[in-house]
Amino acid sequence: MAVEHILKSRSGLFLVVLLTWIPVSADAQSSRRSLEGMWSDPPYTAVGSFCAFACTDAGIDRLNGLLDDPANDARPFEQLQADAKAYEREYLRARLTDAALKTYPLDPADDPGFLRCQPWGLARQMFAPHQIEIWQRGNDRIELRYGEWDARRTVYLNGGKRPPTVVPSTMGYSVGRWDGETLVVETSGIAANIANWTDSNGSARHSDQLRVIERYTRSKDGKTLLLTATMEDPWSLRVPVVMKKIWGWAPDQKITAYKDCQRPTEFKRGVKR
Repeated sequence: MAVEHILKSRSGLFLVVLLTWIPVSADAQSSRRSLEGMWSDPPYTAVGSFCAFACTDAGIDRLNGLLDDPANDARPFEQLQADAKAYEREYLRARLTDAALKTYPLDPADDPGFLRCQPWGLARQMFAPHQIEIWQRGNDRIELRYGEWDARRTVYLNGGKRPPTVVPSTMGYSVGRWDGETLVVETSGIAANIANWTDSNGSARHSDQLRVIERYTRSKDGKTLLLTATMEDPWSLRVPVVMKKIWGWAPDQKITAYKDCQRPTEFKRGVKR
């Protein structure tokens, strides 16, 4: 959908997009494998663009309000989106602890992913702006593969908890269950790392106390996948934060070996990427 069409059909656009996030009922689709396959770029809508990396309901509401305000009719969509993202960053800043605020937003010079091509941890990887591939392996596990870094996760469906012998890792230990047609994943044992709050300009450190509850739901029309992730970390967050992301159905795409990362040869502290 072209930007001009988005701006001319604001109210209708958001109604349509939000309605497509209604979970698929058991009557409409009996197979729990409905999430399987390749998902990639979000739909070309206002909400899809806004949530290409990560977003919050507060940010979506802000964008919705800006688009519906006749005073903004002459403003480009990109400006309204930037304003809503700035609002969202302040919304999230208010929820960070004093400890996290000391390095927020994180300087690229302190980011090992930027400096040394070190693969991201879970709190960034789950919102990476590229593909996610989902496959169920038997009845006891689900595998997730990401286009960014060609990273992989296993979600165990055995109904258990993280074994006490499992040490913290960058992607943590994930256990899952089905709530109707929604996949619910609880991840703990995540090593201290970096979280991307809304986008790469809102990165902050998190501790190994981070706990994430993810809910993956396919839209009623089957064309989009919605992630709702509740993040809890008493070291970095004053209250739990709920982040969202959208992917579009992309059965023809493939994930290849990740070879795109290039270490910077020149950079200055305090300069955004």
